[in-house]
Amino acid sequence: MSFRSVKPLTRLLPRRFRVLLRRHGPEALIWRRRVAILGGAVLVGLVALVFADMADRANMLFQSAYRRCWWLPFFMTPLGFAGIVWVTNRMAPLARGSGIPQVMAATRNPEAALSTFVSARAAIAKFFLTAAALVFGASVGREGPTVQIAAAIMGRMHRLMRIPIRSSVYIAGGAAGVAAAFNTPLAGVAFAIEELAAAYEQRMTLLVMAAVLIAGMVSLGLAGDYIYFGEMRQTLRVTQAIIAAPVAGIVGGIAGGIFSRLMLTAGATSFAPMAWLRARPVTFALGCGVVVAVIGAFTGLTWGTGYETAHGIIEGRAVPAWFGVAKFMTTLATAVSGLPGGIFAPSLSIGAGIGDLLRTVFPDYSPGAIVLLGMVAYFTGVVRAPLTAVIIISETTASRGLMMPLVASALVADFAAQFICKEKLYHGLSQRFLKAAG
Repeated sequence: MSFRSVKPLTRLLPRRFRVLLRRHGPEALIWRRRVAILGGAVLVGLVALVFADMADRANMLFQSAYRRCWWLPFFMTPLGFAGIVWVTNRMAPLARGSGIPQVMAATRNPEAALSTFVSARAAIAKFFLTAAALVFGASVGREGPTVQIAAAIMGRMHRLMRIPIRSSVYIAGGAAGVAAAFNTPLAGVAFAIEELAAAYEQRMTLLVMAAVLIAGMVSLGLAGDYIYFGEMRQTLRVTQAIIAAPVAGIVGGIAGGIFSRLMLTAGATSFAPMAWLRARPVTFALGCGVVVAVIGAFTGLTWGTGYETAHGIIEGRAVPAWFGVAKFMTTLATAVSGLPGGIFAPSLSIGAGIGDLLRTVFPDYSPGAIVLLGMVAYFTGVVRAPLTAVIIISETTASRGLMMPLVASALVADFAAQFICKEKLYHGLSQRFLKAAG
């Protein structure tokens, strides 16, 4: 009897058992999906930690060079901006900017996006070019890029396991990226609901929760149980919160709305001066680099993510009154230049500068608490995601006693920002990526 005439072993089994094996065995879709989620989330956690370490080293490398030669950024930063934008436009144009708008755009056509908005090329370019931007002193963060990289990893894992890719895959990957970047699992879930998913589907709940928790556990297990900005235990009395929260919300919301409005205006092709400059991206990036270099060289405080300065302000360290404005200008110049890099960490740093100004308005209030109100208000004004802003601030500072004042300030900021910029920043940018991609 020939080999071909031998029935496969499974054909000898009862039909009911074969059906059960096909539905629940190792090759079943449910098991392949679980492997994709588990493997993708673990990989997201590992990559986020490596990316964070690389970004910190890049920032320290620039700071070391700046301390040795204060005049070096006048040449190094503009040329670095121009070079990175040239490489980005040539090699991976969809890697420019934050990365969050790309993930939003990817949810419109999940299968096709794996070769465009969240492709391996875009993720790899994002990884190295964001670090390169920090080497040249750009005011960028790593959190937005982590979202795009994480979504690309999760999508690739599902493709590897031969699982149909839905928008929930990218949303789960992006949420896991936020959780791993800040070591804040709750913020990852909130970000998925509030920002990445326009309509949060019930069926993606398990996927998001599993990805966030696994990525968070990997980050926690390897990096330790750290708090991003350190513990801040100060609180406000009810009467103080009633006064301070709305004031911080209005000031921070308006400032954040102005940033969003300027970002969206800079990318509008209908605005003639910007259209002329956008047609010359390398020259435009060179000019933006000059702005960042001049402000950074004369202030010495606006380079990189701004994490150390924000941390110091929360702890009570004094900074010049103009810090928030200077950081605002360098972050805006970096963001519109076309460099790969996020605005999460710089926005929190700007918010800390606003909070520092508010401390002079409320000298008898707990200074650290006022700074956090400024941070949550400005961050909400920029991204228009009050729930995410509150959870990020509370988790990164362990300030659970300030939860209600933070919520009040965030809601007021969200309301105030609408009067300055009606369109949400990330949603507006994602529409432009979709339009550019045809």
